[in-house]
Amino acid sequence: MARKIFFTPGPSALYFTVEEHLKQAVKDQVMEVNHRSKQASAYYQHAAENLKSLINIPEDYHVFFLSSATEIWERQIENLVVEKSYHFCYGAFSNRFYEFAKSLGKQAFKAESKFGSIPEVNTAAIPNDTELISFALNETSTGVTFPVEDIYKVRESHPDAIIAIDGVSAFPVIDIDFTKIDSAYFSVQKCFGLPAGLGVWIVNDRCIEKSLKKEADGHSIGTYQSLPNLLKNGSKFQTTYTINVLNIFLLMKVTTDMLNKGIDVIRRESIYKGVLLQKMISDHPSLSHFVADEKLRSKTVVVANTTTASQEWIDELSSRGFVVGNGYGDYKGKQIRIASFPTHSKELIELLTDTINSIRL
Repeated sequence: MARKIFFTPGPSALYFTVEEHLKQAVKDQVMEVNHRSKQASAYYQHAAENLKSLINIPEDYHVFFLSSATEIWERQIENLVVEKSYHFCYGAFSNRFYEFAKSLGKQAFKAESKFGSIPEVNTAAIPNDTELISFALNETSTGVTFPVEDIYKVRESHPDAIIAIDGVSAFPVIDIDFTKIDSAYFSVQKCFGLPAGLGVWIVNDRCIEKSLKKEADGHSIGTYQSLPNLLKNGSKFQTTYTINVLNIFLLMKVTTDMLNKGIDVIRRESIYKGVLLQKMISDHPSLSHFVADEKLRSKTVVVANTTTASQEWIDELSSRGFVVGNGYGDYKGKQIRIASFPTHSKELIELLTDTINSIRL
């Protein structure tokens, strides 16, 4: 069967070097080593150090490995919220974190907007005693990017709250000042071009202290995946449970490749690819922009409305070797979603846009 090129917004195309790294992993018996071994700890340390260099994470922030970003939603609420959280909701995933907080019995508040836009950033509407405020830096379901300047404004107005950032389809493309946030997290199957099954949680000491205080005050913070336990193991470059050592190894290798390429190059290419895709949507008679405000359009997940059933587009593109995503949730059947991650070269995006421009449905 002919190989297809995956432009789905996660899981997506593997980073182009992964195949060679997998061969090396078999040779080095990466899948067979104990997760407490010096070899596995070295992978953890190297991957964490690479991430700090790649996206400019301050040295005193901690990098922990869990199963997924979805798990990290739950761990954040367990560890960092006693009573109140506040969520900016403008897509399926930002809303889901809010629902997690409610289901765990918290007083969860939200600022909500129609999908394809962002809520008004009214800092006065956020309760002063809010413990955690969450944003999706890039909402994968809708192709909306939240302006970092507005996140910083919320931080200034609520300096005592934990600022939590979902970077799932944003890192390493979107640049953010980590000193102005406290908790950031992502899964590796999108922008990092790796198999699903690994979540990365980046926290500062404020988060650790909040978790310890919550526990000292008699509140549950969970068990083996609590922040104090993650720190205890992470200080030795170990995880709290038998994790996917292979994926940490691959993350180490791919982040090394990205560092060698240069983050500035990756980000410049992302701007160029985003412009190509947005122009394609603007020019095509059967497509239209879902995100009306050009400033809010994502560079990594582009969403287009289709005048015909989106499955027709998906099938036609698949027959030509390209796999794109469907609309998410209520928009399934009405939209296509196209990933433009670091593994998708400029040439691949040019080929995809030329192909879509040739299709009339």
